[in-house]
Amino acid sequence: MDRKMANRKLIRLSQLKSKLAAENLEEIDWVTFGVIVKKITPQSANNGRTFSIWRLNDLRDLGQYVSLFLFGDVHKEHWKTDQGTV
Repeated sequence: MDRKMANRKLIRLSQLKSKLAAENLEEIDWVTFGVIVKKITPQSANNGRTFSIWRLNDLRDLGQYVSLFLFGDVHKEHWKTDQGTV
C-alpha cells in the first residue's frame, strides 16, 4: 500500500465536496476509498442498456456519500459486488 500511495494524496469521501470547492483536484494525484453502503437494483437506460448505482461512504460521516453509476463493461463485471465491499 505504501508503494501504491507514494506521491498521492488521500482524500476521504466525506471531505470530497469541500476539497472540490477549495482545491483544483485535476492538478493533484489523489485517491479515495469507499464502502458500498447501498446498491440500487440494476436499471435500464432509455437506450435499453443496463446500469447500476452504488452509494459509497467512508464510514466517517454516514450523512455524506457519493453515488457511483456503473455502465457498460464496468457494470457487467462488477454489478454482483456485495454491499459492504471496500
